[in-house]
Formats: sequence, structure tokens, C-alpha cells
Amino acid sequence: MFPYDSVLAAAVAAAPQSISDVVALLDRIESTCADTDGLMWFNWLYLQVTDAIQARVNAGGFADPAWLAVLDVQFAGFYFAAVRSALAANTAPGCWQAVFNVRNQAAIARIQFALAGMNAHINHDLPQAIVATCRATGIAPQHGTAQYTDYTAVNATLDAIINTAKQELNVRLAGDALPAVTHLEGLLAAWSISSAREIAWNNAEVLWHIKDVPPVSAAFLNSLDAATAVTSRTLLVPVP
Repeated sequence: MFPYDSVLAAAVAAAPQSISDVVALLDRIESTCADTDGLMWFNWLYLQVTDAIQARVNAGGFADPAWLAVLDVQFAGFYFAAVRSALAANTAPGCWQAVFNVRNQAAIARIQFALAGMNAHINHDLPQAIVATCRATGIAPQHGTAQYTDYTAVNATLDAIINTAKQELNVRLAGDALPAVTHLEGLLAAWSISSAREIAWNNAEVLWHIKDVPPVSAAFLNSLDAATAVTSRTLLVPVP
């Protein structure tokens, strides 16, 4: 869809091993994408979020920073996998494919791409990343644990980043102004990263308990993708 897609595909070919690797890869994607590429604006927002988490991990601002660092890398891996799948054969999960299918549509606002990407990444990818992290560390996902406390400790920072983005990215994809009144205001007001992350943790607990029953876990993930895809498509309705 864009002439540099082969560059993006090469960039995400290898899995990151650290938060620094994640930041470097997000930087590379940002420097590659044009402003008229909807992927640019999700990536821009995700880079800010990752920078904030990395700074807090490095400052020792968590009870279990090692666990949160593993989660950050696992989580990013799902985004990079979606980029690989979408660019290779349009076979990304439906919630992600909804973003890639329209990433060149100028009538859609930058904030719509940013939030649709966040919707896919948090509601679909994050529960799986939590389970993968818990498998790797031998710690079950449970409310009330040090890991859950660390997980929720970043919500206020993330909410602040999202609220700023809602203001800065409230223009069309190419940067021109939006109409004074559109359907977009209601969508922006309704979307909360803290609420989405709490739902993601709850879904991770469900996945953890059914992880050893592959048909059930696969059906759960298929349903999760389908529901998340509906929201992605709703967030990406073009602004008249």
C-alpha cells in the first residue's frame, strides 16, 4: 500500500529482546512512515507509552520491574507480528487488519488510527501478552498481586498521554482541520485506556485458566478478535 512497506517488513522481521529494542524498533517505524500513513499515528502514540514505561522501569518505580519489562517486550511482539502478517499477506488478526485496510484513507483522523491501534493492541493482544509473561516467569495473573499493582500503577500516566494525544491528533490524516462537530467527539470521550487495560487483565485471567484446553482458548481468542474488530471498525468510520 505504501512504497516503504518492504522496509517496514524487514524492520519487524526479528523479535525484540528488551524494552530498548522495542523503543528502537518503534523509532525506526516512525522514521519510515509518512504522515499520511495511519500506522504512523498509532506507532507515534505507542512509542510515547513505551518511553514512559521504560523510564519508570529504569528508575525502579515498580515492585517487580523485571516482570513488567518482560510484559512490555511480549506485548510489543504482538504488534510487530501484526505488522508482519498484514504486510505479508493481509492475514493479521481482524482487529488489526481493520487498521491496515484503511491506513491510507485521508478522511480518517489521526486520533482515530491511534485509538483503533490501541484498541486492537490492548483488547486483543494484551491479555495474550500477560499470559505469555506469566508463563515465562512462573507467576499466575491474579488481582491483588505485586504484578497487578505494578500493571495498574501506570494507568494515570497512560491516561495523561492519551488525553494529550486526543488534542494533538484531532486532525485528518494529512493534517487538515476536522469539521467543528462530528461523530468523533463521542468516540473519543468514550474510550478509556484504564478501563481497557482492566478488561485485558480480566481476560488474561480467563485465558490462564483455559490455556491447557486449546479448543476452548482458541474459541475465546477468536471471539475476542471479532469483538475487538467491531470496535476498531467503529473507531475508523471516516469523518464527513
